[in-house]
Parts: sequence; C-alpha cells; structure tokens
Amino acid sequence: MDRDSGPRVRVPEQRAPEKPVTADALRFTVLGPVRAWRGSDLLSSGSPQQRALLTALLLREGRTATAGELIDAFWGEDPPSQALATIRTYASRLRKILGQDTLVSESGGYAIRIDRGALDLTLAQDLAAEAEKARASGDRCQARTLINKVLGLWDGEALASVPGPYADNQRTRLEEWRLQLTETRLDLDLEVGCHAEAVSELTALTAAHPLRERLRELLMVALYRSGRQAEALAVYADTRRLLAEELGVDPRPELAQLQRRILRADEELARPADEPAPAPAPLRPAQLPATVPDFTGRSAFVTELSSRLATAEGSVMAVSAVAGIGGVGKTTLAVHVAHQARRHFPDGQLYVDLQGAGARAAEPETVLGSFLRALGTADSAIPDTLDERAALYRSTLDGRRILILLDNAHDAAQIRPLLPGTPGCAALVTSRVRMVDLAGAHLVDLDVMSPEEALQLFTRIVGAERVGSEREAALDVVAACGFLPLAIRIAASRLAARRTWTVSVLAAKLADERRRLDELQAGDLAVKATFELGYGQLEPAQARAFRLLGLADGPDISLAAAAALLNLDPHAAEDLLEALVDTSLVESAAPGRYRYHDLVRLYARACAERDERAAERESALSRLLDFYLATAAGVYALERPGDRLVDHLARVDRPGLVFQQRGPALDWIHTEAECVLACAHQCTDSASLRRAADLLLAAKDLPESGANSRRYEVAAQAVLAAAVRTGDVHAEGRARTALTNVFHFAGRFDEAEEEAEKAMALSEANEDPIPGGYAANTRGFIAVYQGRYAEAEKYLRVAIASFRSDGNGPSEASALCNLSRAQLAMGRTGGAVTLARQGVDIYDRQGLSLRLANGRYALGIALTQAGELDEALTQLSEALDIFHESRQPLWEGMTHFRLAELHLLAGRSAQAAAHAEQAIALRGIGGEWRRATVLTVLGKALKLLGQVDRGHACWVEALTIFENHGSQEAVEVRTLLSPQRMDQRCP
Repeated sequence: MDRDSGPRVRVPEQRAPEKPVTADALRFTVLGPVRAWRGSDLLSSGSPQQRALLTALLLREGRTATAGELIDAFWGEDPPSQALATIRTYASRLRKILGQDTLVSESGGYAIRIDRGALDLTLAQDLAAEAEKARASGDRCQARTLINKVLGLWDGEALASVPGPYADNQRTRLEEWRLQLTETRLDLDLEVGCHAEAVSELTALTAAHPLRERLRELLMVALYRSGRQAEALAVYADTRRLLAEELGVDPRPELAQLQRRILRADEELARPADEPAPAPAPLRPAQLPATVPDFTGRSAFVTELSSRLATAEGSVMAVSAVAGIGGVGKTTLAVHVAHQARRHFPDGQLYVDLQGAGARAAEPETVLGSFLRALGTADSAIPDTLDERAALYRSTLDGRRILILLDNAHDAAQIRPLLPGTPGCAALVTSRVRMVDLAGAHLVDLDVMSPEEALQLFTRIVGAERVGSEREAALDVVAACGFLPLAIRIAASRLAARRTWTVSVLAAKLADERRRLDELQAGDLAVKATFELGYGQLEPAQARAFRLLGLADGPDISLAAAAALLNLDPHAAEDLLEALVDTSLVESAAPGRYRYHDLVRLYARACAERDERAAERESALSRLLDFYLATAAGVYALERPGDRLVDHLARVDRPGLVFQQRGPALDWIHTEAECVLACAHQCTDSASLRRAADLLLAAKDLPESGANSRRYEVAAQAVLAAAVRTGDVHAEGRARTALTNVFHFAGRFDEAEEEAEKAMALSEANEDPIPGGYAANTRGFIAVYQGRYAEAEKYLRVAIASFRSDGNGPSEASALCNLSRAQLAMGRTGGAVTLARQGVDIYDRQGLSLRLANGRYALGIALTQAGELDEALTQLSEALDIFHESRQPLWEGMTHFRLAELHLLAGRSAQAAAHAEQAIALRGIGGEWRRATVLTVLGKALKLLGQVDRGHACWVEALTIFENHGSQEAVEVRTLLSPQRMDQRCP
C-alpha cells in the first residue's frame, strides 16, 4: 500500500507486461519508468538521454525515426552543434545492449523492431480496443475487466524521468489517455451498479483534477445512486462556483441537465444499466434447486402456473401462491414449473427456503441481504433496516426479468418485503397456509395425487417390470400412502432399494403396521402418517439417529457436529446419515452437511419425545453443546493466544475440532455461526445454561465482525432470561457480558452501559473475573466515546487490575489501549503513546494477529495526536491490512476513518476524503453515530478541496444524526455550519 496516496480502493492491480513465449525475448515498458528486459533480466538502458532515444524509438512502434526528428525530440529548436554525433553515440550503445536485429539503421535514421506484445503500450492499446468492442456489443462486465487490465499496466508516471520536449509531450498524452480510460471504467462501474464503491475513487480524482467536468458528473451519479442526493447536488454547486472563479464559464450542458434530473428525483437516473454487477455475486443468479427427474402428473397445475409466469413481462407483477399440506408436493411442483419458465426470466432466478413451518421462520431482512448479494450488491452497500433493504431490492430488480421462488412461507407478512413489484419479474410462493391476504396473488390449492398419477410416480421409482405384474398390490400401496407424493416416494424408494421384496410384501407391511392410515387423511395427521412409513422401516441405529438429530435447532448440521450429538465416530455417523438421505428423510445440503425438511424435523422430535428417554435427549443436546463450545474455544485460543477467557470456560466432556491455522478456524466459526448460536439459544436448561453462556463468549468474534449480530443478540437474550428465571447469577453475569459486547459494536451505547453495569455487580457478588474485567473494559471504552473521560479512566484501571491479576495479557493490552484513548482525550498525549506501546508490546509477545491490529490502531491514534504522523501512518496501515485479512469490516471502516483524520491533519485533503468515503462504505463500530463522525471529517476534507457545498451537505446530515442521538458532537458541527466558519478554511 502506498501510504501517502490514500486507500487501496478501485485502483487496478499493478503487473508487469505479459511475457513472450521465448524465455530470452526482449520486452519493454514505457507506462512507468522506461525499462528493457531480456527474459527475466532487467537490462541497463544507460543515461537519461540514452533512455530518451529508446523512448522515441519505442513510441514509433517500429517506424523509422530520422536523425532530424530525433534531434527535435531531444533538444527542440535549440540543438547543440554535435547533436547528430551524440544521437549516433547513444544509438551505438543501445545496439550493443539490445542487439543489431532489434535496433536497426535505415534511410539515415533508426527503428526498433519488436513484436507488438513486447511493449506494454501496444499491449494496452490492443486491450483497450478489445474493451471498446466488448462495450459496443453490450458486454459491460468484460469491457470493465479489460480496461482494468489496461490500467494495471501502468506503474506510476509514464516515461518517468525521461528528459526532452518529445518525452514531455508524450507523457502528457499518455496521462490524458490514462484519465480517459479511468473515466470509462468508472462509467462502466456505474452501469453495472457499483456506485457505492466508486464514490471513494471519484472523490480523490475530482480533488486531483478539479476542472475535469466528466469526473464531477460521474461523482454526482455515484452519490445519487448511493442515496446521497444532497451531496450530489452540492457537487454541482461546487463545480459551478469553481468554473466561474477559475475560467469564467458555466458548467457544460450535460452537467446542468444532470443536476435537474437529480432535483426531480429521476427514477431512470437512479437505475443502473440492466446488467448486474460482477464478482463477488453471480451476474445472473441461478438458485433453483434441481428438479426431480421423475416428476409425474400435475399437468393442469403445471399449465396453469406456467401460463401465469409466461405473462409476467406484460404485467405489473405475477404472483402465484401454491398451498397444501406437508408432503403434497408443493416445492416439487414449484421447482418444476420454475425450471420450465426459466426462458421467460433471462436475468436469473432466486430461491429461498423461508422455513415457515419451523419454530424460527427466516427473517425477511436476512433473506433480502442474501438476495441482494446474489444480485451483485456489495456487502458494504446493503443497508441495515428491512425497509431500506426492501427498497434497494426493488430498485435492483427494476428493469430486469427475474423469477423469485419463495418456498415454505410462514404467512403473507413474511413474503411481502420479498416481492419484486416491478414489471417483468414474478414470484412463485409455496406455503402450508392459503395466502388469502396477499393482494393480487393467484392462489392454487394443491391436493393429493389422483390414483393414476400416484401409481405412475410409484412405477417410475420402482420400475415398470416390478409393478406391472403386481398392479393391484401397487394400488394398495399408493392408497395406503394417502396418495401423498412424499409418502409414495419414501415407500417406493425403500422398495427400490430392496430387490428381494415384492410389491405385495410392501403392501402387506403397510396394511399390517399402519392400519389407521385411511383415517388420517387431513392436515398434519396425513403428513405424520407419511413419515411413519419411512420411520417404521428404519434399522434401530438409523431410527435413533433420525430421532436425535431432529432435536438440534440449527438450519443444518455438519458431519462432525452430528457425530458428537450421536456419540459416534464420524465414519459411523456418516454411514447412518447417508442411509437416512437414501430414504428421503434427511437431505444432503452440501458435502458433509445435512438438514431436515422442517416438517420431518417436527416429526423426528415427536418420535424422540415418544421413543427416547428424557435423559438421552438431554445427553444428545449436551454433547452437541460440548462440541460447539470446545471447538469455539479452540478457535478463540488460536485467534487470541494467551487470552485467559478460555481457561475460565465451563469444562466439557466432548472434544471439538482442532485447527492448526487461523484461516480454517475462522472459516469454521463463520460457517457454523447459525448453528452455534441456535445451540446456545436452545440449551437453556439448568444443566446446560452456563455452557450456553460460555459458548456466546467464545463466539464473540461474530458480532465484532458485523455478521450475525441480530442472531447473537437473540441468543444472548434467551440465555439471560433463563439465567434470571433460574437464579443462576454466574450465567447471568456472562450473558450480560455477551450482550454488552453486541450492543457496544452496534453503537447502542446506553444499552451496553446498562448491561455492563449489571455484569460488573454480578461479577463482584459471584467472584467471577470474566464479567468484571471484560464488562469494565467495555464500559470504559463507551465512556471514552461519550466524553466521560474520568469515568473511563476509573473503569479501565479496574479492568487492567482484573486482567493483570488473572494473568490475562491480551485483555490487559486491550484495556491499556483503551486507557490510551482516555488519556488522549484528557490531553495527556505522552502517557497515551506510552500506554498504547505497552499494549502493542504485549500483543507482539503473545504472537497475536487480530489483537495486534487493535493495538496498532490505538497506537496510531495516539501518535496522530502526538504529531508523529509518519509512524502513525505506518501503524494504522498495518492495522488495516490485518483487519482486512481477519474479515473484520467494521474495524476496517474504523481504521479508514482514523487514516482520514491523519491525512486531514497532515494537509492531504484528497487522501483524507478517499479514506472517509471508504469508512462510510464499510461502516464502523458505532452505527449511525459513527457515520456522523465520518461525515464530519469528510466535510472538512471536501471544504479544503474547494468542494464547499458538498462539505456543507455532509455536515447537515451529520448534525441531524447527532441531534437525534443527543450527542455532544452536534456542538462542533453547528459551529462548522455557522456562516462565519463557512467563509473560512477548516482547521
């Protein structure tokens, strides 16, 4: 990272020119320092004047340059008397380096003969031409990729340090071309919907090239599409004033027209081009599950639904809702119809299982986040609230033809935010309930199969040869199944897997063991009877696995976790799970992961209640909790060597997974987040409660990373409620510590303060060092943010003493760094730097990585205020790299904010603005309050860059946020907005 040039955002990666096929071939670069290579060896190109000759010949691209032209290139109108001899001397020296076949003499001049691919400039020209063709053909993503490759060929200033008037002219020409390419790529960024990411780079570019109106125009569009209309209009006002002052002209008509479109909130302007953004999400989502190869019957329903979907293009929105009892084939029908309709929705298909029949239906905001990512929206551009996500979702779908399959919905309220509401899109919904309150929906009630369809499905699975000779027995089987597709599939799959059975044997078994099936044909009873068919035919070990695995609350379960729950080795567990998959009672969600259909899970739990002793049910969940706690504790210890928290966690009887490297460990905690938090939420009986609270503490990285914060909070609240209800003050203190953590990172400081105060009191009463130290540390951190510095120092010294007495070096280092912040605020800069260095030293000795980043972050802040800006820049830049590698976007955002403050203090306003924009895009710890602090700094940087109106817009938004939060920072912003200060330059 160039530590003086702003953040590494949107800047294409630098790379050397592509090597020719032959290892010893010559290649040259001019888009940076002028250099020559033979293979991988860098050749000496001699003096600056000799490089000037090489430059002049290379830029001729094989054409001959006469001696007179070269003299003009070197010296212009005032050549020395020995100019020609000098040229010949330089040519002779170059020929010795490059070879006679490369530098040739002809017609009284010189030429360099090389392949086109041997010069970075010609390679760039060819790539740029390909990009232009791709864009003309409508392939914006390919054009964008190619232009990024072109820009990646630059290595600083073109023709760097080459003297002479010719080199000066060519340098100017190449820099202009580079800017044009950058504008084209930014234009493409906006066309594919990457407007939020483009703001930071455009802010820096407009600062570097203030009179370049095209960049201003792109910045206005990017801000407008990012929901920052006031700033977009302020950019126009700044531009108009600057052009009048500097050139005495008005903005060009295109810029004025753009301002008018923004003023009237032009919907077309708010919409990117119809091509979705590329990585990380697929351009055209194709999320439909595979259709079953033996789909049978339902022809009337297929025709009805297909017809509705085919007319979606000409309607406002086509919504069809399929309802029916569990196992009747709603999902199978919907998936089959969706696959048939794919050609009508060329922009993609979205799918989600809304888990509507389960205890915890999917939350619409979570689903919207997943859909937006699939549609190409960057994580940093996804808003927090349900309403904002729904609005962005509808905007993203506008102008595109996408089918959304909402499977297993709970009710109409759950799916309303997920409906597109735009022409050309359609939604297909399945649910156990009829969506009578879903306005405009086409309702379809799916009943059981007809006897003919049921027999046809059974025959397709079992085989015509076996069924043909026993047609009556086959009819008896499908009748016993109540003509429910899922029941037929389970029974037929069992028969297909047992070649020694006849159809009559299966019919006799069903008649003998399930005599009441004909009486259980309504509602859930039919579903239960359906599952009894498969369950009754399981081997004892399979039946036990089926019952116990259904107890776990997570959306799915890994093989390792399942093995722990079943108290088996992984190989034995896998054999049982795969056998259950074969019976269709369990689904294989992915390699090594398994899940239940929600109705099957309910049935499995009913079986466990009926067929398992209560002690065995409790033991199974206890083993699962042990597994998650042991593994999470191992991940925590690997991430924070020397942190004593793991030594104070409850002891477990079941080991967990062991990781040797941070990468796989972090992968595990983030992949298993939903399952881990579901387990903590579920295990709130008196025997498990303390381990559940400890699991939350061991998984504290989840809210700190910004992921699963809401789910973490819900689980912590459940554990806290159980602890209060049972009078377990030990678990209560730790649950309140977990809540303190999640509230703090969400910027809900008052709630965090309340929980921390109670946790500290419980720690003292219970003699538990965990809440006392950790809650005191967080309480001190909050007090710093709220300007209560004396209180902050008191709490942080309590935390330091607690951690020190416990031998908890990393946590002591955290408290020292926080105390450094308090000392800074009280004007004790020297002490602040000393404390931060002490913290960094502890982290360094412990071999920590992520925590070392926190230490460098604190030290960077202290050094900034101490005026040691170079070292501060080094510390903050290294912290930024570690936070990025550790997947901590909130801390990345915080570090960009601190870098913005540093660059502002150093007088580097453009870099300050660019880092502030990155902080806004990544967000940070503190929610909306933090956004307001970043906007304040951004406004100062923009004003110094001459973008006064845009800076004013930032401050107005910041003031609104501060006033809503009752924050004391509102005083400073009011001062900045005062007429007297607006007429001055910011400090």
